[in-house]
Amino acid sequence: MTKKIGFIGAGNMAEAMMKGVISTGLYTADEIIASEVYEPRRKYIAESMGIDVHADNSVVAKNTKFIVLSVKPQQIDGVLASLKGSLTKDHLIMSIAAGITLSALESYAPACRFVRVMPNQPCMVLASASAFSRGTRATSEDCAAVEGVLNAVGISYEVKEDLLDAVTGLSGSGPAYAYMIIEALSDGGVLMGLPRDVSTRLAAQTLLGAAKTILETGEHPGKMKDIVCSPGGTTIQAVRVLEECGLRAALIDAVEASAARSKELGKE
Repeated sequence: MTKKIGFIGAGNMAEAMMKGVISTGLYTADEIIASEVYEPRRKYIAESMGIDVHADNSVVAKNTKFIVLSVKPQQIDGVLASLKGSLTKDHLIMSIAAGITLSALESYAPACRFVRVMPNQPCMVLASASAFSRGTRATSEDCAAVEGVLNAVGISYEVKEDLLDAVTGLSGSGPAYAYMIIEALSDGGVLMGLPRDVSTRLAAQTLLGAAKTILETGEHPGKMKDIVCSPGGTTIQAVRVLEECGLRAALIDAVEASAARSKELGKE
């Protein structure tokens, strides 16, 4: 075992995590190993980040005890089956495959220790919101190692596995909802005469600022909304329109629908 952490699959999420752990000093590029089936992607990761990248997944398993399994859910069975002779009780596997349960993961590789993770796409800008659940063999030290990686690219919380579908509906799919809101706000600005680039940046910064306010003050979002809404002012008129259009109900329903689909995927 010559590396401290390995990535099986070197797609966008894995790349973001690699950048995060390197930028925060958690690991150096020399301490990371990865495998990737797509040759141009292997070349890109190796050249842009200085990471040791291979085509053979077993090379990762043989060279590190801590593996981030970052392949598509439908590839999990084949990948873990191909690693059957390389995985041991010494391996901690952090899986980011959506919908693949801990019991399924442990059935593929009974000797290993698993932690199941639901990250989200802003991982790529070190602003991820993640949750994780430990498997039956995972230790507190294992969870600390996983938290170290996740906190290098954002924030993370440990939850019971049956809540990961809710996490998927909220923060896993949530960036898409936010992007739609930013786009819609930008459209509104353009409608009122703002240039598109200015409108989009103002919309994005507005959501960023509001989110930062909640995270840093710890205040209830309803309280902060009330502060912006002056009596008889412009904002309360806008809030009335949003309430009439069912914005809050639509977002709640979106989280519920995504969570339900996540649960379905876990059964397929």
